[in-house]
Amino acid sequence: MVRKADKKDAGLVYSTEFGKMCPGCNKPSAKCSCQKKQGIPQSDGIVRLMRETKGRKGKGVTLITGVPLDDDGMKKLAKALKQKCGSGGSLKNGIIEIQGDHRDVLELELNGLGYKVKRAGG
Repeated sequence: MVRKADKKDAGLVYSTEFGKMCPGCNKPSAKCSCQKKQGIPQSDGIVRLMRETKGRKGKGVTLITGVPLDDDGMKKLAKALKQKCGSGGSLKNGIIEIQGDHRDVLELELNGLGYKVKRAGG
């Protein structure tokens, strides 16, 4: 039988001296050594554009995958691309979603930024 971890085994969570603490290494969150910061995801260097309607009640969105940027860079790029297309969108799990079919505009814009772009899907 596996024993559940007690709350007393969780470690220090907050210190009045240092603030929020990491429960894994018991160091302040700013100096935590057990949680590695995520860097740029590894990809093949090709940015892929695709149009998808699945699960969106027939509404089409343009998906952009394979962009070799970290989280902050992805947010800035998504915002710039949404403004360029004049539509909404979101960033989910490293995939930029732009509402509507804007593959032509996005392909030109991403090529201008120096990315190698391919259209994927039908």
